[in-house]
Amino acid sequence: MTIIDTMPKLLRENARKYPNRVALREKRFGIWLSITWAEYLKKVRNFALGLQQLGFQRGDFVGIIGDNRPEWVITELAAQALGGASMGVYQDSTPDEVLYLVSQADLKFLIVEDQEQVDKVIEIWDQLQGIEKVIYYDPRGLRNYSQDYLMAFPDVEALGEQVDAQEFDRQVDMGQASDVAILGTTSGTTSRPKVALITHHNLISMGKGLMSVDPFSIDDEFLSFLPLAWIGEQMISIACGMQAGFALSFPEKAETVQADLREIAPRIIFAPPRIWENMLSEVQVKVQDADRLKRWAYHRAIQFGYYLADKRFQKQPITFSERILEHLAKFFVFNSVLDQLGLRYVKWAYTGGAALGPDVFRFFHALGVNLKQGYGQTETTGICVVHRDGDIKFQTVGLPMPGAEVSVDESGEILVRGDVRFAGYYRNEKATQEAITPDGWVRTGDAGYFDEDGHLIVIDRAKDVMTLHDGTKFSPLFIENKLKFSPYIREAVVFGGGDYPFVTCFINIDFGNVGKWAENHQIAYTTYTDLAQKPEVYDLIRKEVERTNADLPPSARIYRFLLLHKELDADDAELTRTRKVRRGYIANTYQEIIDGLYSDKDSIQIESIITYQDGRTAKLTVMLRIDTMPDVLTPALQT
Repeated sequence: MTIIDTMPKLLRENARKYPNRVALREKRFGIWLSITWAEYLKKVRNFALGLQQLGFQRGDFVGIIGDNRPEWVITELAAQALGGASMGVYQDSTPDEVLYLVSQADLKFLIVEDQEQVDKVIEIWDQLQGIEKVIYYDPRGLRNYSQDYLMAFPDVEALGEQVDAQEFDRQVDMGQASDVAILGTTSGTTSRPKVALITHHNLISMGKGLMSVDPFSIDDEFLSFLPLAWIGEQMISIACGMQAGFALSFPEKAETVQADLREIAPRIIFAPPRIWENMLSEVQVKVQDADRLKRWAYHRAIQFGYYLADKRFQKQPITFSERILEHLAKFFVFNSVLDQLGLRYVKWAYTGGAALGPDVFRFFHALGVNLKQGYGQTETTGICVVHRDGDIKFQTVGLPMPGAEVSVDESGEILVRGDVRFAGYYRNEKATQEAITPDGWVRTGDAGYFDEDGHLIVIDRAKDVMTLHDGTKFSPLFIENKLKFSPYIREAVVFGGGDYPFVTCFINIDFGNVGKWAENHQIAYTTYTDLAQKPEVYDLIRKEVERTNADLPPSARIYRFLLLHKELDADDAELTRTRKVRRGYIANTYQEIIDGLYSDKDSIQIESIITYQDGRTAKLTVMLRIDTMPDVLTPALQT
């Protein structure tokens, strides 16, 4: 009897047990198209044997660039079936980023979605080494492309269809749990991304561990809308999906995700903090636009929701009358809100990849969403700590999962080992030795500690924890998350500690929400830069800073802030592709602005280079206003 210890073996078993059940579902032109488990296996088999005919051998790697589509997971399983692995590249990566990652991983084939991705590859083709074919699965716009290395996805499938199917089974049977399944790219918050080796054993163990906490079933729907290049999406879509056997659905496009969520009505949802923050902002803005009666009903219901959420956090019993009122609040208010967000039937909701602000966390629990914090990294196969039902503390990330051992060393750094620990970095022995201790612990680089109930509390990246003049240690991320609870603030970067006498920050306004607010108040504006520097907008954001300061210790309160003239962007290397702030890069890039925040000036003139989509650049001179909070008197300021 074959031991089912790899992803392709799981696929083959699911096709045997559930041949006619839906495995994949994709929306095209407004219609949901389904692929059964038997059809899924056939497509993987044909594409795998097609790749083999083109020269793919055991140990080879393929790269995948594009949106979430059935072809992505078909490619991933096909490469694994042949004893190889795949590496996902974020679809919005620049040509230079594609070149860097492809070069790091020694890829043999590139599977890309469409003309946009093909154009990126053509731009860097002369610099690429080792790529034998570029295979595309959306042919629109590519009819007149004549490069001999281009090939259509169906043509590869047709090649494989001519090969005896027994060859596929022979290759799958050779697979072992210790084989590399995916090459996961790290987030790159401190340096350029590294390529982590994730084995089948890692994926299966992580999936088993998570599903021992939350028992997913074959009937639990899941919409795969986050990039499959991210380990967080691989965690649910592939590692759990292949073991539970639930259907994996793909949205038509990024702009339709909210509508597609409502149609699929998933039972499981996983999203990074930015998605939850966006949902919160959407609700806040719609409530402001609602009529007086609806606003009154919402505010009464949400206050009661907060009351119940806090009781549950404190593990206090809910009375019979409170349960009746909760059902009324859901029926008259919350169900319609959750339906608009696509969350009405969610049984398990997760956030991870970065810390979620406590205010956002409380909000979703007030709505009745079973939102849990998870903690992990690419190096720990996505997740190793998670909340349990009925034991949720929003200031923590929960308890270690089965298959993961978590500890904190004497310096306060979080360490992880066990079945979820990755196999090392590809072609980077030095980085591997730095990341994995001699006794097998992964150094996460995060600072944290365990509370009295054994829950893990993550403070921040260890290198980002700052010490203020009075000796107080503080996390800039904590302050940033409190600021981002506002629907008018999209991003914030906080500075302080060390040689700085007080805390400052610069803020990205949420262009859509602030723009709507400006229109409602008859404030004319032209561009993002123009809107951000309006005195009325500064007054609006000042109130949000005051709200944030009210909950902070005196020495950690924001004394000066400014509104940045542009949005922080991953294309400018200011954010990672998962929208984490690259604090070190920003500190270097915006040193002039930071110096201005710590000067006695009330404004600073800067020159900014703007790059247009066609590659042209322009120099923009901007006068940035700096606001001071006079009521903030930290010990450093008093002296």
